[in-house]
Amino acid sequence: MRKQRDFDAELKALEEKARELKIRKVQQLGELVIATGADQLSTDELAGALVAIAETKDTSKREAWVKRGVMFFESRSRRTASASQRNPRGAPAQPVSPQSPASGTGSQ
Repeated sequence: MRKQRDFDAELKALEEKARELKIRKVQQLGELVIATGADQLSTDELAGALVAIAETKDTSKREAWVKRGVMFFESRSRRTASASQRNPRGAPAQPVSPQSPASGTGSQ
């Protein structure tokens, strides 16, 4: 006889996984705000800038932002690499992913 699937348990496990992914995404976005120095802005300034960016359809502006973002992450990885070479016993820095979970459809 075939064992029946426990749909409730599977659903609960999927919900927990989704919750963990959401928490991770929020944490990474917070780390990104801090890493870029945007945490120095007021909440209203930051929210207004993000709304303006999200509403922008100008592809040339968006491409320029992508290039600037890539340069930001490349310079951070070089600084992190050189810092780890100077202090090999130091704890490794937690890397910030250059492609955050928020970079999916409609969030750029």
